[in-house]
Amino acid sequence: MLNNYIENEYAKLWVENDILFVVYKSDVSIDLAGAIKIVEDRLFLQEGKAFLIFCDMRGVKSADKAARNYLALEGSVLIKAVALLINNPLSYIISGFYLKTSKPIIFTKVFTDDAEALAFLRSFT
Repeated sequence: MLNNYIENEYAKLWVENDILFVVYKSDVSIDLAGAIKIVEDRLFLQEGKAFLIFCDMRGVKSADKAARNYLALEGSVLIKAVALLINNPLSYIISGFYLKTSKPIIFTKVFTDDAEALAFLRSFT
């Protein structure tokens, strides 16, 4: 894979051991434009291949409804499974919305421990 790291104003994204990591920056607010940018960058890294996704949402301060909808639906393209890492009530609400809207398509689980999240993703390899 030629490109394996992207950083934008919302998150850092990289591929490591066949897992694509999306780590949101501290105190970030995500609107629809931000959600679109995050998904565009993720798809660029993926180069048309489906990946397991480790999504660290601990830095997310807010995400508007349009952003949540986009990430849960259009943002689910080329994803095998997702581990969501959270640590606060807002990220729990956002992850719950994501799970309710995308559960028929993608295996997704919410974690507060990164080692458990990675073990979940490795169970798909």
